[in-house]
Amino acid sequence: MHISLPESLKTWVEQEVERRGYGTASEYVRQVLREEQKRQLREEVDQKLLEALDSGEPIPGEVVFKRLRTKNEARRRQAR
Repeated sequence: MHISLPESLKTWVEQEVERRGYGTASEYVRQVLREEQKRQLREEVDQKLLEALDSGEPIPGEVVFKRLRTKNEARRRQAR
């Protein structure tokens, strides 16, 4: 993949490569892309957490596990 940059961005990337100690512009760009990827994933997780918080009253873990055990036992009895 080849990317064309205007001269001002090319100069800025070259300065960042030097300032941050990268060996090449490609190394720097890869790192910037990885960071953006992580940022987007974090944003998705944060959004899902907010949705979960807004989804209603929390149910205690003990209650959830009790319900799961009850369903599992019922399925086992039906399978016999």
